Amino acid sequence: MSSLNILTIPKYEKKLREKSNDLKIDLIATPEMQKFFKELAETMFAANGLGLAAPQVARQIRVIAVNVAGLAHIFINPHITKKSLFKDIVEEGCLSVPGRYGKVKRPKKITMEYLDKTGQWHKQKFTGLTNRVIQHEIDHLDGLLFIDKLIK
Repeated sequence: MSSLNILTIPKYEKKLREKSNDLKIDLIATPEMQKFFKELAETMFAANGLGLAAPQVARQIRVIAVNVAGLAHIFINPHITKKSLFKDIVEEGCLSVPGRYGKVKRPKKITMEYLDKTGQWHKQKFTGLTNRVIQHEIDHLDGLLFIDKLIK
């Protein structure tokens, strides 16, 4: 079981603030990419994380791993198509911002389109903790950190 190195601020703040590029669909099935998906999930679990985005391990591709009820789900090129008007405020932390926590306001429900690790297209609604983790991880793909959204 290999573990990838998680980038943290302040040392890697510049790298963590870069926008990620869509993963080309023909690369999803490659052995190298399948290995990366597995390593991303393993690294998330090893760090006791609820989610981990590729940019957090120095890969500028739109891929996130999310812990859903103890199972790793890989979301490729995730795109939120709908957000609820209702929001909630919950304390968040981040593996790339160790030791810092704060309250962040996010939509209570999202609809997201994405590819899975077999290249299949999905459109799905998310609520609760999974919804929040997905939004947090997509922020990483856009070069945003939760500390940018803290409620004062």
